[in-house]
Amino acid sequence: MRVLLETEAARYSVTIQTELKSDSPDILADRVQLQQILMNLMLNAIEAMKDGGGALTISSGANSEGHLIVSISDTGVGLQADGADRIFDPFHTTKPQGTGMGLTITRSIVESYGGKVWFTANQGSGATFHFTLPGGAEGHA
Repeated sequence: MRVLLETEAARYSVTIQTELKSDSPDILADRVQLQQILMNLMLNAIEAMKDGGGALTISSGANSEGHLIVSISDTGVGLQADGADRIFDPFHTTKPQGTGMGLTITRSIVESYGGKVWFTANQGSGATFHFTLPGGAEGHA
């Protein structure tokens, strides 16, 4: 996904960095669905930085339960407190051209594997979206 979105990121002076830890657990999941999750979160991050550039960081590792955790962090405008509780609701969007389905689809896919998705505000600017997926056969069950 990094290679696929590199041109879009460069258009807005956004750099993409990865911090992938070697202890990331293996998961059983559909490759296209994982690409959809990453595309949704990465495009949202790029959109949040389109007016001033910035850095998008993708990190992965294992959480305390041994599940895969992936975080997509940006240095963009951040999330408005108004409406943040509805961010995963269908058709809720803050973008003029948005459909309000990207985060809904992301949540649906992640939860179908027994994972969860959430966001946090960054210190300073931007936001980070995190998702977990159970490792190995546990995630496929």
